[in-house]
This record gives sequence, C-alpha cells and structure tokens, in this order.
Amino acid sequence: MKRIFTLLSSLALVAFCAAAAFAGTLEDKVVVYSTHGESMLEAVADAFEAKTGVAVEFINLKGELADRVRAEKANPQSDVMYGAPSSVYQELKAEDLFQPFTPTWAAEVDPLFKDKDGYWIGTIQTPVLMFYNTEMLSAADAPKDWKDLADPKYKDMLVFRNALSSSARATYTALLQQYEKRGEMDKGWTYLKAVDANTKRYYGSGSLQFQAVGRKEAAISFAVLNSIVDNQIKNKMPLETIDAASGSPVITDAIAVIKGAKHPEAAKAFVEFAGSAEVQALLARKFNRMPTLPDALDEAPAWMAKIKFKIMDVDWGALASKQSAWMQKWDTEVKDSAKDKK
Repeated sequence: MKRIFTLLSSLALVAFCAAAAFAGTLEDKVVVYSTHGESMLEAVADAFEAKTGVAVEFINLKGELADRVRAEKANPQSDVMYGAPSSVYQELKAEDLFQPFTPTWAAEVDPLFKDKDGYWIGTIQTPVLMFYNTEMLSAADAPKDWKDLADPKYKDMLVFRNALSSSARATYTALLQQYEKRGEMDKGWTYLKAVDANTKRYYGSGSLQFQAVGRKEAAISFAVLNSIVDNQIKNKMPLETIDAASGSPVITDAIAVIKGAKHPEAAKAFVEFAGSAEVQALLARKFNRMPTLPDALDEAPAWMAKIKFKIMDVDWGALASKQSAWMQKWDTEVKDSAKDKK
C-alpha cells in the first residue's frame, strides 16, 4: 500500500494521550471500512500506525458500505466504520450494529453532530450545495433554489450522482422530507420526476460528474462543498456555488466502533485518533474537509469561515428509517423515468 510519508511530520505528536490511554492493550491491527478517498485514509492510517504501531487495513466501499456492514453482522470483518452520513449511522444503530464509545473530544462536539447515546460521532461536517459553470450560465439565469431544478428551462442542463453516492442519497431524501413535513409526499415524488426529466445523466463517479460540467456537457449540478472547492482550486474549473433560498443539507460524516469487532481496543484508539482536533485540522488543510470540532475549525482554511450558506431544516434521525425505502423507489421509479417514455 502506498504511504504518504510527507504528512507524518505534521502529525508526529497527534493523539499522544489517546495512544497512551490504550498502551499495552491494543491489538496488532484494526480494520476500517470507509467512504473516504484512499489518499485521505492513507494519511490517517500512516499517522496512526506511526504513533501506535497498530497496522491499519482499510477498504473504501463508497455507497456499498452500509450493506457490507449489515451483511457481516453475525461475523463482523471490520472494526470501525469511518465516513457516510449520520442518517446511515442512525439506521445502523437501530439495527444494533455499533458498540457505543465516547472519545475524549466528544464533549466539544455540537449535539447536532453526534449521537446522544454515544454510538457514533461526527468528524466532518459536509454541506451539499448546488453549483453551476459560470461560462454556461450567468448568476441571473442560474437556479436560486432546489425547486428551480424542476423548471423545464433547465432541460438537459443537469447532471447528478446516482443513489450509490451517500451525499446524493442524503440530498434526495432531505428534499423529499421537506414535502413530507407538509403532508405532500405525492408532490415530492412529482418534483423529483420533473428534476429527472431535466437531467442529462447520472454518474457513479464524482470525478466524471465534475468532468461533465467542466466540459460543458451540462451547466448545473450539486455536490459536497469540499469537492466543489477542490475543482475550483486544483482543476481551475469556472464553478460558482448557489446559496439555496430554502437552505442546503449539511451532512455529518461520522465514525463508529462496529459491534463484535475483532480488534475492539484498536478500534476505540482509532476513533479517538481520527476525530481529534489535530487530525480534523490536518484533513481540513490537506483535503478541504470541514471539521466538527471548533478548535480544528480555527485551524482550517480561510474559505471555510468565509463561505456563507443557509442550512436546510432536516431531521436526519427521522430520515434514518425511511432513506433506504425512499431511495429504492427513486432508483426504480424516478431515475431515468423520463427517458423510458421517449
């Protein structure tokens, strides 16, 4: 496995207390299932191994993570679940798949970003914003709110991720919940079908989604904020975010110890380490991930404090039991339904 040794100096003293607290009791390895990218996972794994001597085996499962953890309930093959939205964690908590654990830094995390019973805790807050290619649309012509995506004037101007993307799942269901609150679920499904009618293509890959917008195959999409910023800065894409009038969903990417983990002490040590302020700050600087810890946010890139957006009112706990069924319906009855009629 390729390692990013240049980051080790930045983390030389990270989580010393965490390592010491588990000294002499840690197993020789920890297995981590995640939705995070390999370069970020390697950065955290390298530093954890350097500090504790515990080998980290990680598997990037993207949208298949929850199903994998479920399938292994009787005989868990992982010790830690790292990444994916809090709604997924709440769903799996209800299925008795996590072991409660409270890291030392948990008290500093806003209740919005953690489970009240200690079964999971957020390490990254992830806003999902609409954006557009400024070489294809002016600010005046761009959507002002999510409801505008259903306007026929945007026909074939939209590209999105499919439901395998955890951020897309969270966004589609958050939008549906706004209709459910008003007792208008039928209108919610009608809205999503209208958006589908305007959608040129769904992608299983975030990089392909951004490439399509960058090549001007479509003008409008939505994505997690850090990915938008990455493509603005690193790939010089002419992108502009949209502060939706009704707010944008803010996903909490979390971490948890798997119930029945074969390496439980190493799992707890990894959770303690991965969510520490030092690691959160490093991930903010190196990977544009927005921290949940205030101390880490103080050390984050300036844009995180400067960018302004309204937060959508989403009850993630209520979504936990509905997300899978709603997304199954979206996948079978909404996605590409307009194309089926052509």
